[in-house]
Amino acid sequence: MSASVETRGATGLGKSIAARLALRIGVVAAVLLFLAFLAMTNATLAVMWLFGLAFGVILQRSRLCFASGFRDIFLMHDAGTMRALAVGIGIATLGFWLVMQMMVPNPGTGALPAAVHVIPIGLHLVVGGVAFGFGMVIAGGCVSGTMYRIGEGYVASWASLAGILVGLYLSARTWNWWWTNHISDMPTVFLPRWLGYGGAVALTLLALAGLVLLSYWWEYRSGPMPSFPIGKKDEMPALDLGTKLRQVYGLVFGKGWPLAVGAIALAVVNVFFYIYDRPLGVTGELSAWSDRIASGLFRLQAPALLGADGLAGCNLTAGVGSWWTSEGLFVDAGLIIGALVAAVLANEFKVRVPPVKRRYVQSAIGGIFMGYGAGIAVGCTIGAFFSAIPSLGLNGWIFGLSLLPGAYLGVQAIKRIP
Repeated sequence: MSASVETRGATGLGKSIAARLALRIGVVAAVLLFLAFLAMTNATLAVMWLFGLAFGVILQRSRLCFASGFRDIFLMHDAGTMRALAVGIGIATLGFWLVMQMMVPNPGTGALPAAVHVIPIGLHLVVGGVAFGFGMVIAGGCVSGTMYRIGEGYVASWASLAGILVGLYLSARTWNWWWTNHISDMPTVFLPRWLGYGGAVALTLLALAGLVLLSYWWEYRSGPMPSFPIGKKDEMPALDLGTKLRQVYGLVFGKGWPLAVGAIALAVVNVFFYIYDRPLGVTGELSAWSDRIASGLFRLQAPALLGADGLAGCNLTAGVGSWWTSEGLFVDAGLIIGALVAAVLANEFKVRVPPVKRRYVQSAIGGIFMGYGAGIAVGCTIGAFFSAIPSLGLNGWIFGLSLLPGAYLGVQAIKRIP
């Protein structure tokens, strides 16, 4: 009896391993075939697809979500993610510096480097940051976090994405009011114009270092963190090539990356993407999605967006033209597919249905707040924060600081949700 049970178990295990292997091969093959097709038809789209894939792999393997960076400060008095983000922003700042000074050697003239995420400062950044911070905590993830979780199989994240698209559409409907009554009159503050590149970079790195120190103070307010004894490392035996390759695979797909590794990797990708085209951003293309869907399905196309085309951040974009020719589509879609590939290779993909139906409503409401905040603030935590601060614009700091009260309010709200 026991022998027959063991046989059936072994057979089932073998089928399970074979199924997982077939899924991994199939997913990777499909992505590579699509890449080859793009390379033969449109090399630019192929490069965008590669950047999007890298974006998704990094977020999935490190589980780097900006929502947790702000939420955990108030929910668990843990600022570890925020410190990792500060390190990543510092790396990106150095890289952006090299790129920008080649574009505009003398920033004192008032000229802005091409595509730099520097926009007018004002109340729209505060309102947008508070709304976005509140929404990302309610939804359980920021915009990029929502998208990589879709790749992992989180069903509720689709509700968040739907809410984000609704919020972006609503911001497009009110954009002209914001532009006419406020944004068009606000100054643009590019720090190198007054401090030079060296002074602006030094001030930014000093502020990031202060943020790291402040995060440690915040954590230690409730007493010292527990320490754990560190023993001597066991000597590793000599490894053959097969075992070594399996270990390397395990480092990448066997367990999650440290947050700091994810933040640094994302910063490096951001720098190279800026060299190739522009700083990373997500919501600009999503706003085009929302406009295409609203106009195509419901005949509710947003009005012409005053002044938006003159901004270089993740500005709201009209959904004109073909989906296929939109370069941003391949970055955003690549993010989801990259997360899917990483989750499948790490055996972490699973369709996850929320246990209670109200989770869909909560996710959608949080997404609406995020979408609206990102629309009027010209970007989410990627474009208006992670790319804006390295762009040496004051707007990135205003948006980032405004995320804090929004996240605090979001934490107070989720504590009261059953």
